[in-house]
Amino acid sequence: MSEPWRSLPTVLADDVAGTWHSVFPEGVPEFLRTSGGVSDEDVAQALARSLFLKQTLERHSDQVESLCRSRPLREPTTKDYLSERWQEFLAEVTDETSLHVALRRFRMETQFRIIWRDLMRWADMAETIAATSDFADISIQAALDWLYDDTCEQSGTPWGMNPATGEEGPQPLIVLGMGKLGGHELNVSSDIDLIFAFPGKGETRGGRRSIDNQQFFIRLGQRLIQALDQITADGFVFRVDMRLRPYGQSGALALSFAALETYYQDQGRDWERYAMVKARVVAGDQEVGQVLMDSLKPFVYRKYIDFSAFESLRSMKSMISREVRRKGLENNIKLGNGGIREIEFVVQAFQLIRGGRDRELQQRELLVILKELEELELLPSQVVKELRAAYIFLRNLEHALQGMEDKQTQLLPDNDLARARVALIMGFDDWASCTEALEKHRERVATHFADIIAIEDEEHETAALDEGWQELWLGEMDEEAATAWLREHDFEDPEGSYSALSDLRGTRTLQTLQTQGRQRLNKFMPVLLEALTHVEGPSQTLSRVLQLVEAILRRTAYMVLLMENPGARTQLVRLCSESPWIASQLAETPLLLDELLNAESLYSPPAKTELQDDLRQQMLRIPFEDLEEQMETLRHFKKAHILRVAASEIRETLPLMKVSDYLTWIAEVVLDHVVDVAFANLVSRHGYPRRKDGSVCDTDFAIIGYGKLGGIELGYTSDLDLVFIHDADPEQSTNGEKPIDNAVFYTRLGQRIVHILNTQTPSGQLYEVDMRLRPSGNSGLLVSTLTAFEKYQRNDAWTWEHQALARARGVAGCKETLDAFEKLRSDILCQQRDRDKLREEVVNMREKMRTTLGTPQVEGKKPEVFHTKHDFGGIIDIEFMVQYLMLAWCSEHPELTQWSDNIRQMEELGRAGVLPVEDTEKLREAYITLRSTIHRRALQNLNSQVSGDAFPEERAYIQSMWNRVMLG
Repeated sequence: MSEPWRSLPTVLADDVAGTWHSVFPEGVPEFLRTSGGVSDEDVAQALARSLFLKQTLERHSDQVESLCRSRPLREPTTKDYLSERWQEFLAEVTDETSLHVALRRFRMETQFRIIWRDLMRWADMAETIAATSDFADISIQAALDWLYDDTCEQSGTPWGMNPATGEEGPQPLIVLGMGKLGGHELNVSSDIDLIFAFPGKGETRGGRRSIDNQQFFIRLGQRLIQALDQITADGFVFRVDMRLRPYGQSGALALSFAALETYYQDQGRDWERYAMVKARVVAGDQEVGQVLMDSLKPFVYRKYIDFSAFESLRSMKSMISREVRRKGLENNIKLGNGGIREIEFVVQAFQLIRGGRDRELQQRELLVILKELEELELLPSQVVKELRAAYIFLRNLEHALQGMEDKQTQLLPDNDLARARVALIMGFDDWASCTEALEKHRERVATHFADIIAIEDEEHETAALDEGWQELWLGEMDEEAATAWLREHDFEDPEGSYSALSDLRGTRTLQTLQTQGRQRLNKFMPVLLEALTHVEGPSQTLSRVLQLVEAILRRTAYMVLLMENPGARTQLVRLCSESPWIASQLAETPLLLDELLNAESLYSPPAKTELQDDLRQQMLRIPFEDLEEQMETLRHFKKAHILRVAASEIRETLPLMKVSDYLTWIAEVVLDHVVDVAFANLVSRHGYPRRKDGSVCDTDFAIIGYGKLGGIELGYTSDLDLVFIHDADPEQSTNGEKPIDNAVFYTRLGQRIVHILNTQTPSGQLYEVDMRLRPSGNSGLLVSTLTAFEKYQRNDAWTWEHQALARARGVAGCKETLDAFEKLRSDILCQQRDRDKLREEVVNMREKMRTTLGTPQVEGKKPEVFHTKHDFGGIIDIEFMVQYLMLAWCSEHPELTQWSDNIRQMEELGRAGVLPVEDTEKLREAYITLRSTIHRRALQNLNSQVSGDAFPEERAYIQSMWNRVMLG
């Protein structure tokens, strides 16, 4: 018997020989030779190149035969062919389930054809990306057509003004494809970025009952996503990503044209302009869709040459560099240095800057734009030639990486078999030759990228470094001379500093450093030591900074960053001088050094909307199913922004109230995203939970924050007191192919949220979560229905639980569910209460807490310490007084319920006349003083205990108020 694999490299020949008989026990099927137009040698080559092709031949040979009979593999994959082929699958569709089956079988067949032709190099890059994009367009339109008609049967036809004709009539759903789909450049195993839009307001006609147009299109959009994205026994069609829509995952799934236009006009970010450059109507009425595209064009393309874009381009370039460092992406041919994204970035930069004037640039395909840039003389011919060659090489390599296993990846392989496959696909004799060619392309791209989007250099220090620091670090001074040198430069503990440097030089990690790492360290340390002379307490600061140095000994890219950025180096020693807590944070997570590059942003933390935008950008390219990467990125996001807050508090650019606001906003933004991730993960497995009328839930879930989170008073190390509620029908189940009861769905949702927040990862814990304030505490359900929560609060809750409710508020989740909770909270707080009995219960609870948590009292002896929270005259006394007054007086003054934080509650108590305004103002000042102390001590790694004689006036006043209000 012939052995057609003999011409392959040894590692591949052995692999093909081992699988040939399992795939073709009776020889290569005749249909491959006749209908498919392939030889035994072609088959051996295909098996050598792709596990996906092998497994499809093995498991689905009947489908492969069907596709070969429809058109030989030797012939190109055209849009007309794909459209005709879909009609054959469509003929078998009778209901939604069979639609899912038909789409997935169509996908398997089309993927086989496209990947075969691409990896065998029977198709060039242009055919591969066109065929993949055409397949996506046809699949989306096919699913939309069927589901639109079916949804109209159930809910009526959405009616309103047709913007293309100016007449009333049925309204279509317009599906915008973004990214590579929009550019008609989809890769062979890509997700698709979509935005759903509809012409305008109105209601459906002809259904069992009329519903709002937006509600109709949201339901249709959810069904469309499931038709494409849901994993069934037959696989999936495309992973669908909706996060590019306005407001990201928290925004409405479908928006009217007017809402979209308003959003981009008023709130559109620079990165959204970049995304919109590629936008294309991929499904729905093309004529109506063009009206939308025309309305959005002014947002994307300015009428003038937009030089203001350069600043945002520099910012985005810095973000790219940080991401490469943060994620170790050098082996990623899309995101790493000289990768695909840098080529895209260059081209889109010219489109944004000049596209308003040079209409030729208002196109989507990258290679077409490159040609236009050459003709407009915006780029030299040689640069265009090199970028074009690199782009084609990198995209072919991307398809090789993905086609091997039909897997979305851009990472270079790390095993010999996969490397041999890639080299064969790319036409090289071995992996070394392949990587050599790759590096040449990447170097050219990186060079052009740096030249075109240049970052303004920071001013470098011109003064030569005193050689003494070099001699000190290298151990060329004896101990006496070294300590004298350090003393001369104001190190307060020269002997200790010398000893610490000697210990570092002797560590095993440093001894085993490779040559480049040691060279970098030897350049960095003298510069660092000199920088310490510019802060107070250089010896103490050195001991703090050395924690970081030890952490980055094997990641010397951070030393280069600090060497090349004097500003970042200055911020590092300054912050470590002023806060050991910040120093330990930087040592635990050296990635935070990136935050020191821009002093302006370091000391100006972003407002909540900017926090949301920042997290949204960071998460856009991380699939929801990649939970590990989601969790790591969330932890980095939290730490980076908390560092900004801490730096701002130390430099006194933020007052206490704002510090707590920012820390609370960070937690809220994180929680909102965690709900989205956990919900999307469960929906992909089980479908959407349903309401009583059968409609699907828009999460209908809320996280309630208690304690410091509810009171907008988070500290740097605060845990989160949370309660979970939902407002779905507990009798219903989810609508997926593996349905579960709503109650089970929401319990799993709560468990997954706690898991994401609590789990220790390499970057630590996101937040410690305390769920003990939920109804019935640890013995209660993890997630309550709103009805059950209300019943418990009205009938079974203790007084202390109503005290806790005074500081509770909705912090994340579905707006309607959050609003329902706020109304319930107000109702409970406004209940009529016996004030004497209430006062007695609150005082008894406070005495128990003081006995358990306060400083032990010895008769006749003054305590050496004062616990600012728990001792008499401390923070808890103020909080309990306020909570008592809230519960006692809300029935007469409902306006007291509008706030959950102590400061504004005190102010409202003064306005309502419950307490004299003079008293509320003095209590407020005392409260802020004590809380400020706790914050400052946290940044010094100190607890909440201070000297026993601290704050005599504040304590005396709080004690007198307690005696007057609580003891009569």
